[in-house]
Amino acid sequence: MTMDGSSGEASGKTVETNGELEFRRAEALKMGGPEAVARQHAAGRLTVRERIARLGDADSFREMAQLTGTGSYDADETLQSVQPAPYVAGTVEISGRPVVVGGEDFTIRGGTTFSALRRKGGQGGLIEDFAYHYRLPLVNLIDGAGGSVTSIEKRRHTVLPGVHGFERSVSLLGQSPVVSAVLGTAAGGPAGRAILSHFTVMVRGTSQIFAAGPPVVKRSLGQEIDKEELGGAKVAVDKAGTIHNVAETEEEAFEQIRRFLSFMPQNVWEMPPVTACDDPMDRCEEALATIVPERRSRAFNMRSLIDLVADRDSTFEIQPTHGKAVLAVLARFGGRPAGIIANNPMFYGGAIDHLAARKQIRFMQLCDTFHIPLIFLVDVPGFMVGRNAEENATLLEGMRVVHAAAQLSVPTTTLIIRKCYGMAGMATCNKNGVDYKLAWPSAEWGSLPIEGGVAAAFRREIAAAEDPVAKEREIEARLRPFTSPYRTAEAFAIEDIIDPRETRPVLCRLVELAETRLRHDLGPRKAFQFVP
Repeated sequence: MTMDGSSGEASGKTVETNGELEFRRAEALKMGGPEAVARQHAAGRLTVRERIARLGDADSFREMAQLTGTGSYDADETLQSVQPAPYVAGTVEISGRPVVVGGEDFTIRGGTTFSALRRKGGQGGLIEDFAYHYRLPLVNLIDGAGGSVTSIEKRRHTVLPGVHGFERSVSLLGQSPVVSAVLGTAAGGPAGRAILSHFTVMVRGTSQIFAAGPPVVKRSLGQEIDKEELGGAKVAVDKAGTIHNVAETEEEAFEQIRRFLSFMPQNVWEMPPVTACDDPMDRCEEALATIVPERRSRAFNMRSLIDLVADRDSTFEIQPTHGKAVLAVLARFGGRPAGIIANNPMFYGGAIDHLAARKQIRFMQLCDTFHIPLIFLVDVPGFMVGRNAEENATLLEGMRVVHAAAQLSVPTTTLIIRKCYGMAGMATCNKNGVDYKLAWPSAEWGSLPIEGGVAAAFRREIAAAEDPVAKEREIEARLRPFTSPYRTAEAFAIEDIIDPRETRPVLCRLVELAETRLRHDLGPRKAFQFVP
């Protein structure tokens, strides 16, 4: 007798049922079959199951909806085989933390959408709902083109766009970290969902992303272009900034995902994780005293400065090859996460162009969404000027930075390293907070630099002088003493001036103090949701 009192015959049916279950599970693990798997490997790409295994902790993947697929039956309706749905989904642990994960299986119909009333993922569906309701991070492993016109013949009608919309994707952005890795050719819905993420990465040479691929471009515009030229890393990462980072291998992409998530809380109701730190918080670096050149027009390496003040080996830069006039870096101070926005004097002298403006907005919103305090390291001469700047709407994009900065809610520290001029300087302060601004002795600020400002303000006097060049220099020399940061400190228009060598201890202390405020402000952002 069985435990429920039934006969052995009933028990035999149970064994038979379990046999079918194991058969169906085994069919799912075959994916598209040995030949399709071999083609995937020959293209330099892993299968979706290999990707999930390498992304997460060992043996931590728990699959959902594994039995979804298309069964093949004989005349007696006996199951012969099952072609799995071209999508694999479930949960995995990354550094011991649960994460929802899903990705297209390119070995089955190129990862195109499985026609069902409900989707497993890729264009909405189970994994987004699961991440949303359980308030967990979501990782999309994208390797498919979404829908196909072949579905029209199957349905016998077309459908309006938005049947499987982006509503859940949008709502997730204000709640849980969303990461997308483009690991093959992404177009259509999967490409759109990659953009609706807090962090994205693609693999150089083996992945591309675009709204529509070369065949559509050729048919609609008559342009002959291959997929790498259309949406490879040089376009999507370096030039357009559609994708944040590029990796040389899939393994490196997974490492970047793990690094990014290590700074993120599970959701907006939790604090960012604090890690153990053996780097002394009172460490003072002598190199900081001379890192800014005496010649004001000379550039210096802002990345080196960041490395000197943050916890050793803790930095993770986002979009390093795009919008180069601004650096966006996640780092730790005493083990606590912080976001660093730093002007890059080695590119445009640190002037903000339209690309750097968009990059800064996205990073500010990321940190504000997940309660990560911000540190501005300022060396900005202003917005980029000139014909190209105006044609690229730099003023519009720059004022959007100011608009976004005016809505920050996280504790913010402003440290002026050298220049802080004009409206671009406004975007380095959080007027909603305590508005605590620090400066190095090398700092200078104002509406305009003396050079250029004098030429504009004293134009007539200079033009009327017997020696206009000498007159301009005379006026500059007269005004220059008033530009000393100590004069501003006397008037309490800057809160503190610090020795550069004191920078790490000061920043570590401020990030530590921010923790109490952050704990009181947990939950979704009140000003506006994350905008990609």
